[in-house]
Amino acid sequence: MDKIKIIFLGTGSAIPTAKRNHPAVLLQYRDENILVDCGEGVQRQFRIAKINPVKLTRVLITHWHGDHVLGLPGLIQTLMLNGYNKILKIYGPAGTKKMMELYIRLFAHKGRDIKIEVNEIDKGIFADEKDFFISAEEMEHDTPCLAYSFNVKERSRIDKNKLDKLGIKGKIIGELARGKIIMVNGKKINLEKLIYKEAGRKIVFVMDTVYNPKIEKFAIDADLMICEATYSSDKEDLAKEYMHLTTKQACLIAKKAKVKELFLTHFSQRQGENSKKILKEARHIFRKAEVAEDLKNIIL
Repeated sequence: MDKIKIIFLGTGSAIPTAKRNHPAVLLQYRDENILVDCGEGVQRQFRIAKINPVKLTRVLITHWHGDHVLGLPGLIQTLMLNGYNKILKIYGPAGTKKMMELYIRLFAHKGRDIKIEVNEIDKGIFADEKDFFISAEEMEHDTPCLAYSFNVKERSRIDKNKLDKLGIKGKIIGELARGKIIMVNGKKINLEKLIYKEAGRKIVFVMDTVYNPKIEKFAIDADLMICEATYSSDKEDLAKEYMHLTTKQACLIAKKAKVKELFLTHFSQRQGENSKKILKEARHIFRKAEVAEDLKNIIL
């Protein structure tokens, strides 16, 4: 099974702290390096994490608030100066093309241009590859905002243990793959007897939204949900006023959506100072909750 690696490059919100940078999460899967949001200072976080930003393939912007996008000009400049030779695919809600045109005009260097493909999206699947697809859902904030879901597709795999037990190797495997029936110890063997289904996997990213029932439907049965918890549960009125989620709300969403694991992030400068308190509050509602920390990584 190909691993999915998640690296938290920033877990704070509008005002960074000594412990928490502006929001950014990197997802690595096979040849894909997908950055979800790009807060200020993300270039340095790449360096501290010992990750080469030139490996980036896609950037998913949840919305155009400064703490989620002010790292883009510097990141693009870094890619330019380091000979980035791929097409950087950037996705975001309505207004993304206009903002990217402004960024590129302000910060591009003549002679060091890179290829950037900008896509404005709303809800539904917007990237569908052989092994995975990415979808979006519209959230409720004070500006167009999206949640994202990265989905590894279910696929058929040949059971190597069965091959070894039967002594099948080399050219014979190729014959099986082409649909040929072979004889092993007097028994007919075909490919159907040797394959199994490798389950798909689902990673959901929810940032900056007031509670709404679309979140639960979008996150249903996710293997991992990365969700904002800007405010503590006793600040629900403040969360509603500024259109954010509390720790309690994020955990209830995960519980109702039957999420396997939840990582809380995007903490306000006060909320994020006490990880133990957040974790205790969260696990009282959802046992498989964790508190994201800058530069922490997860492997699925």
